[in-house]
Amino acid sequence: MKTKTNLFPLKPPTEIHTNTILDSIVEGVFTVDENLKITYFNHAAEKITGVPKEEAIGQYCFEALRSNICEKSCPVSESLKTGKSTINLQVNILRPDGKQLPVSINASVLKDENGKVIGGVETFRDLSTIEALRKEIKKKYTFEDIISKNHKVLQIFSILPNIAESDSTVLIQGPSGSGKELFARAIHNLSFRKEKPFVAINCGALPDNLLESELFGYVKGAFTDAKKDKPGRFELAKGGTIFLDEVESLSPATQVKLLRVLQEKEFEPLGSVAPIKANVRVISATKDNLADLIRENKFRDDLYFRLNIMKIELPPLVERRDDIPLLVNSFIDKFNHRMGKFITSISNDVLNILMKHNYPGNVRELENIIEHAMVMCQNEEIQVEHLPIEFLSQDFISHSPKTPEEPLQKTECQAILEVLQRHDWNKNEVAEELRIHRSTLWRKMKKYGLI
Repeated sequence: MKTKTNLFPLKPPTEIHTNTILDSIVEGVFTVDENLKITYFNHAAEKITGVPKEEAIGQYCFEALRSNICEKSCPVSESLKTGKSTINLQVNILRPDGKQLPVSINASVLKDENGKVIGGVETFRDLSTIEALRKEIKKKYTFEDIISKNHKVLQIFSILPNIAESDSTVLIQGPSGSGKELFARAIHNLSFRKEKPFVAINCGALPDNLLESELFGYVKGAFTDAKKDKPGRFELAKGGTIFLDEVESLSPATQVKLLRVLQEKEFEPLGSVAPIKANVRVISATKDNLADLIRENKFRDDLYFRLNIMKIELPPLVERRDDIPLLVNSFIDKFNHRMGKFITSISNDVLNILMKHNYPGNVRELENIIEHAMVMCQNEEIQVEHLPIEFLSQDFISHSPKTPEEPLQKTECQAILEVLQRHDWNKNEVAEELRIHRSTLWRKMKKYGLI
């Protein structure tokens, strides 16, 4: 009986075969020796980095890639030191043409057939297309520096250009930390005054006697320490915009002087008898309802009518919870740049906590929470233990919106939460998927503390 022979016996790939395979894939691949000098550089690596293979081989890896982490924590070097692999690390590399490119890196040690470490290998892929798509999606919900997909805020976005062009006074009403100054700056940047100064002053931060001189300035000799003339904020904002935050805190005397600026378009510095023309747009902001203060005789009605030509009411963060994931991503990007970190996301548990919190400090409070978490986080994903300690305390848990105790209701609450997260809190899409009316969804969200 003859033995059947294999006409095409399997053979181990030669170096030529290996190079052909590696040159056919879309990911960049290079290897280094134990001194971090490049020993192999595939075709995709050439294309992504813009460095020819002939130039790359023999160079140190940081000379070819020039990434923003080469000096601090080179992935290949770390793998050679620790024996551990690096997976999906997002960094930027600098090409010879000056273009920065986002890439995702994997790195590990390279061993011979006997298990001896002979160097390292790194693979990387170009994320520029994904990054461009992410920016395009983000752009849909961004107006100047304001980020939102909430329908109330998007309605404000739609009228801001008209408000900016009008040059009328604007009153922005909203709770502390809701971003009133951001909206004021957006109006200024869209107006014909955008090339002139934007001057902001918090009227509640100064005592009344100092506030008047800050707003209108003074002349030499106006009081004992007035050694020379000092221009006020209205003069510094000439041709531009002045933003008066916490305008509700103005004293009756200062309210009268501000009313004159709005009516007569002029003001007098302290100690002066010569009026100065006020070529400036006034945008004011308040966390209170000025109509209520008028009824309590704490604010002048004639000043209110002058300030309230155009009014913008900003919702608190609890009324725009659908913006929380967008804001979190924006703050992560911001603090990554400031802190030199590469945090990419938050865990689902963290998102659940953030979505249920009531935010008495609004957007500013959320920003502070993310900044704290990023200081504490030493990996790529923010976990619950990285949040401020009050989020982990029994007191916080007891004051958090309660989820129902009954197993059936728990299941319904979790199901609604999962669908909300999947549709980025778009209630119309969620109601459609759950096959319930939008008002029914709203009642259930309120019942389970999701609104």
